[in-house]
Amino acid sequence: MSSNFSEGSIPPLYREIFDICSNNGDPIHRDIYESVLKQCNLEPSQLKLIWDLAGPPQGSISRTSLYRTLALVAWAQQGKMLSEKLLENFSGKEYPTPMLSDLTPVKTLKCQIHLKSNPSNLGLTYSDITQLDGLTVELVPEKKGLFLKYSEYLVTSRRFNSRVTRRYNDFLVLNELLLNRFPYRIIPRLPPKRIVSDSQFLELRRRALQRWLTLVCRHPTICHDALISFFLTDQSVEFQNRIRDIFRRAPDEFMTSDLAATAKSLLPSDYTEITNRDQVRTLIQVVSRLKFLAEEAIERQNNYGKDSQDLAALLKTLSALSIDHAYVGRWSDMQKGFGVISQELHAVANKSQQHASVEQITVSERLGLLLDVLVSHKDLCERLEKGLVNDHQAALSKMLSLKKRKIQGAIRGADVESVGKLEEKMLAQENIISNMELRSDFSLYCVYMETQLVYAYVETLSSILHSLVTLRVRSHNELADIWKQVIPHVKQYLPQDVKNLNGSNS
Repeated sequence: MSSNFSEGSIPPLYREIFDICSNNGDPIHRDIYESVLKQCNLEPSQLKLIWDLAGPPQGSISRTSLYRTLALVAWAQQGKMLSEKLLENFSGKEYPTPMLSDLTPVKTLKCQIHLKSNPSNLGLTYSDITQLDGLTVELVPEKKGLFLKYSEYLVTSRRFNSRVTRRYNDFLVLNELLLNRFPYRIIPRLPPKRIVSDSQFLELRRRALQRWLTLVCRHPTICHDALISFFLTDQSVEFQNRIRDIFRRAPDEFMTSDLAATAKSLLPSDYTEITNRDQVRTLIQVVSRLKFLAEEAIERQNNYGKDSQDLAALLKTLSALSIDHAYVGRWSDMQKGFGVISQELHAVANKSQQHASVEQITVSERLGLLLDVLVSHKDLCERLEKGLVNDHQAALSKMLSLKKRKIQGAIRGADVESVGKLEEKMLAQENIISNMELRSDFSLYCVYMETQLVYAYVETLSSILHSLVTLRVRSHNELADIWKQVIPHVKQYLPQDVKNLNGSNS
């Protein structure tokens, strides 16, 4: 960074954008830099001038170049004439802050570029994975259907800025197509189907569907497939028929991967998938137990809230009960106390149930997400043991059918030379995909990458346990504060002789 440029203070946003674009402080890839410029909402002529003035060298972009770019973008958005002197003569305390659109496309591109540049190392933290998309699945309150009623879900995607309505059967179709397209990747289990369902079952299934879709749409490889974008954006009425017709003949990942012939070279020499499976089994046992304990604690909190509501209702009944003062001399005072304490107990109930709801989201659901990805890894390994040969034969048959259709289509619309080149290209690819050993190597490579993905999710254990402790401390403190507010009312309205009796029995 030039001395003139460093005289001003760098806004925190500049450093935040650099961290988003860079891998561990390395220079920024040129395509990522271009993606940032696209989020600036400026005219192409302005962007070209910024590109020239910021002086990015050939190849990657330095931190200095990015900071100069961000300053120029901010000035352009303010309507100033851009020039090198604008940077040289800046005398303010802090450089201006640009207005940028959502940087999700930048984060997604960074993930794609990293995986291509280093295909044997996932190189993504859990934080990186969460940037790929944010999903919500909400239950539509009204059931549909004239005779057989069914539920619908409103699915939203941060990445596509989309909102679509889906049925449970739509998720089933997507799951089936994903298993065919990505047989060697982690595909979570869908929650079960039930003809007769109550509100509790529907809520549990909604949570499970949200976890399922989150894992799929944040998968570093699967998230870029056309299947995902179609599921999250298509608004057609006959959705199930359309997605089947479009994607049912799609070849599996091995058929189309650039790494099909070189996957073995990407595996470490000491890689032993069996050892990793043993570790995953242990993690499944531990996380499953943690989730069970978290659910039990949440249920206790909800029950505590219900008990507090029941106690409040009973005290309210006593506050309205008329008793002759001849029998209970201070009954009117006691009635006031029952009424006031009843109101305080409603606060206890609300707070307890509120804490249960927060713990459900920040602890139990996150443990559920981790458990889903661990179980999916176990399922993947079992699928490979049972079906690798069958997968290979089915894929070859599908590829042959595709080849015939492509050649027939080319014959109808192209010259003989183009058809010959197409046949030659498909023959070359067929030599790769027909090799069973290469498919086996590719499947092991995928499992190796999926295992890295699993361990990226395991990182969340630290954050989940931190949330658990923080929430428990807050819950106990807030509930204790409410109970402390009850004490003065108890002392004020409880008859003195009862207080003395309590004291003598203590």
